[in-house]
Amino acid sequence: MNGSSQVQQRHVVVVGGGQAGLSVAHALQKRGIRPLVLEKNRIGYAWDQQRWDSFCLVTPNWQCHLPDFPYDGSDPEGFMVKSEIVSYLQRFAGFVGAELREGVAVQRLVHNGPGYRLLTSEGEILADHVVVATGGYHIPRRHAESPRLAASTLQLDARDYRNAACLPEGPVLVVGSGQSGSQIAEDLFLDGREVHLSVGSAPRSPRRYRGKDVVDWLDRMGYYSMPIADHPDPRAVRSKTNHYLTGRDGGREIDLRARALEGMHLHGRLQSITAERISFTDDLAVNLDQADAVYCRIRSSIDSWIAKEGLEAIEEAPYSPCWQPGPGKDPGLDLTTRPLAAVIWCTGYRSDFSWIDIPVFDGSGQPAHDRGLTQSPGLYFLGLPWLHTWGSGRFCGVANDADYLASMISQRLQRRDASQERLECTALLGS
Repeated sequence: MNGSSQVQQRHVVVVGGGQAGLSVAHALQKRGIRPLVLEKNRIGYAWDQQRWDSFCLVTPNWQCHLPDFPYDGSDPEGFMVKSEIVSYLQRFAGFVGAELREGVAVQRLVHNGPGYRLLTSEGEILADHVVVATGGYHIPRRHAESPRLAASTLQLDARDYRNAACLPEGPVLVVGSGQSGSQIAEDLFLDGREVHLSVGSAPRSPRRYRGKDVVDWLDRMGYYSMPIADHPDPRAVRSKTNHYLTGRDGGREIDLRARALEGMHLHGRLQSITAERISFTDDLAVNLDQADAVYCRIRSSIDSWIAKEGLEAIEEAPYSPCWQPGPGKDPGLDLTTRPLAAVIWCTGYRSDFSWIDIPVFDGSGQPAHDRGLTQSPGLYFLGLPWLHTWGSGRFCGVANDADYLASMISQRLQRRDASQERLECTALLGS
């Protein structure tokens, strides 16, 4: 619209130009439907601007298979770094060739009769169908005690951290031990910084086991294609923290116990902050043990599957922890003798769908949907974690979800056209 006040009418509008939005645009175009894709920033923006410099995928490159556009590089067993991910997504956008408008933010989505009205930074658009493909991680969470930190202490969210050199000199506290927290703590530690890590309940995963990457085993076992409805507690699985491991250095495990032996300072959950001290709960040993228990269960499930299938695979010794927290209460961090240079909050994100003024959300503010279909006909969600399977929000599984939604949209448009044709014929005969 380029600043014009003219209201445009579209059959389908896709909000979000990431892997999910582009995937559904491709699936729709294969069915003869040309959607309009609106991207608030630019293709690849979040990967490029909201990840640290050494960021890379934790899943092997061979698992990157956007629809009709699989990874075609020279290192299928490797892990794409940030610049390669951005390039892959930008090349996919060129391959899809959808009508794409970058730099257009959708500020509000409301009903418009049987369809929808999108109020954007470039005016209004009317649509019969709207696919919301903006992901589920929008606003960083911070510990409730974060405002108590001194103004002289730099505070960053995970998405704003770039590298150790960008931080002031001095010790750094990383809060949260999920994928981002454990990898950022490692990034700082490998750069020679004094690192304190507040360890939570995030589970960890092996990297390689019995001769293969664990992702390879779990893929063969059907874990990544398992529908969420087949899990014992579907609601719980959506809220689970991702297992920590890394694709760095060719792919390896992250063993926080080993890092502690090397000099990283591990603490339990952050409890309180005063001007003089940061205190932690005494749950470090429990949190490490629980992470190891998940690690061992994954190995055990692979062992069972190998035995069931009668496969030959190298044997590996049982896991044995290399470090244990010392006895006694954690004294915490004395800020009077050793002030922190920075605190990096890796405590997760919450969704923000406040711009959608349509009652399709549950009590927690999350979209209520069945594989992306909502109770409001013509409104869909795509790319959410565990929309249908583990891979729904990832390069490996979004294609299946996109194809499913495109099929539903196509059927609904066909039924509407057929109904309109019948009405027109009835009116003609009546005249």
